[in-house]
Amino acid sequence: MKLATYKDGSRDGQLVVVSRDLTTAHYATGIASKLQQVLDDWNFMSPQLQDLYETLNSTKARHAFPFEPAQCMAPLPRAYQWADGSAFINHVELVRAARKSEVPDTFYTDPLMYQGGSDDFIGPRDDVVVASVAFGIDFEAEIAVITADVGMGSTPEQAIDGIRLVMLANDVSLRNLIPAELAKGFGFFQSKPATAFSPVAVTTDELGDAWQGGRLHMTLQSTWNGRKVGMCEAGPEMTFHFGQLIAHICKTRNVRAGSVIGSGTVSNKDWTHGYSCIAEKRAIETIEGGKPVTEFMQFGDTIRIEAKGKDGQSVFGAIDQKIAPLTAAQP
Repeated sequence: MKLATYKDGSRDGQLVVVSRDLTTAHYATGIASKLQQVLDDWNFMSPQLQDLYETLNSTKARHAFPFEPAQCMAPLPRAYQWADGSAFINHVELVRAARKSEVPDTFYTDPLMYQGGSDDFIGPRDDVVVASVAFGIDFEAEIAVITADVGMGSTPEQAIDGIRLVMLANDVSLRNLIPAELAKGFGFFQSKPATAFSPVAVTTDELGDAWQGGRLHMTLQSTWNGRKVGMCEAGPEMTFHFGQLIAHICKTRNVRAGSVIGSGTVSNKDWTHGYSCIAEKRAIETIEGGKPVTEFMQFGDTIRIEAKGKDGQSVFGAIDQKIAPLTAAQP
């Protein structure tokens, strides 16, 4: 099934069930009003939502209405945890090669991960608000999952069973702030502003054979200012699958229902697939020509991130955002 959260003036919005073709929706208030409620009581509530989903797809839902992605918040507007991995080692190799730095052997056996802000996710059509273009604004097209409870010490195989929903992410990075932060030895913080997610989150059964072994085998499309710059394959080159990423967290603690885990920038060794972030394009330019040429994003720029099924239809809906300046009117 496909779930979304509509804006209603509150912090957590209203849960809606969305049809398979993303054309119609139905409020889930008779079952649950918030997605976190469902995650906390999945075995009881998800079958009821599945019934509503099937009724909606059969066009028999009495109170269905046209689905509008612009009315969506992030599927889970705020979460108990947002942990983002760097599961595509090619991305790390490119960035390090551009600065003539070796990739440590441990990077191939132990996932990289940082913990980002989860109190202020933004919707798929919300502006990316930044105080200054001097920060080096970059998009990052990723896959993300939302979990159930996963216990400390869980294996990767057990962790896969704890994945409830899959979605897309734009994990915005402020590249010019990163070097000074990392030099402090304590990781990302100011350089990682609010993350945006796709209009809908999708259960793994809905993905069919595109979901295999904790990986999403789909092409992730990135379109910057109307120009398609990335057609990256999200499955085959994902070094660490989502089960491994979740198990990495579970080495020392529990993962609780409503945790969001990201894949990191989707990246392919074949450069003809394009790129899922500007930093990678700049790394390729540096490797080939000695210096980067492509500039980071400017105010007014747009970014669209989407994945389509074999039938050519959008699976999660599109993240479609504009870069906007911070104004005094914003909280």
